[in-house]
Amino acid sequence: MGIVFGKISVETPKYTVVKSGDGYEIREYPPAVAAEITYDPSEFKDNKDGGFSVLAKYIGVFGKPENQKPEKIAMTAPVITKEGEKIAMTAPVVTKEEGGGGEKKTVTMQFLLPEVYKKAEDAPRPTDERVVIREEGGRKYGVVTFSGTAAESVVGEKVEKLRSDLERDGFKITGDYVLARYNPPWTLPPFKTNEVMIPVE
Repeated sequence: MGIVFGKISVETPKYTVVKSGDGYEIREYPPAVAAEITYDPSEFKDNKDGGFSVLAKYIGVFGKPENQKPEKIAMTAPVITKEGEKIAMTAPVVTKEEGGGGEKKTVTMQFLLPEVYKKAEDAPRPTDERVVIREEGGRKYGVVTFSGTAAESVVGEKVEKLRSDLERDGFKITGDYVLARYNPPWTLPPFKTNEVMIPVE
């Protein structure tokens, strides 16, 4: 029942708050291991969150885990998404969704794996070749937290404001934003926790 009201009962990444700004935080995150999939939403009937079921199957949310051991992996929060341009599957997507050009856009979705997995090779290998296990190094983000449904228009506004606040306060932005969502779809919107995160030096 708590999940409906926004209770987050799964592991979330540890971080250190380096600075609290006006409505945002600068956080440092330690290295982590992530399972990720990059896809064109048209593969999932234009559902931008279509990759979720593929990652959920890898960790065993729906039954037998789709990995070579097979080993059930605990779900964590948040689910991280980045939007990018059509590029090779192996490259990290660091480009923002741009309008025009008629080019199809990709989405990269990530599950951060539980802390027990220190290196990529510690994690069981996926049986679905679309799932990639990668190590995320330590990273620093400017972060703004908000509730409600993370609709594109809302996310866009949060990104623009955070970007201008960071630049005003002298931070150097080093890449594109990512969206972090902490709750399942059935959590009531007012109780949902979302974050927009922009990497900084």
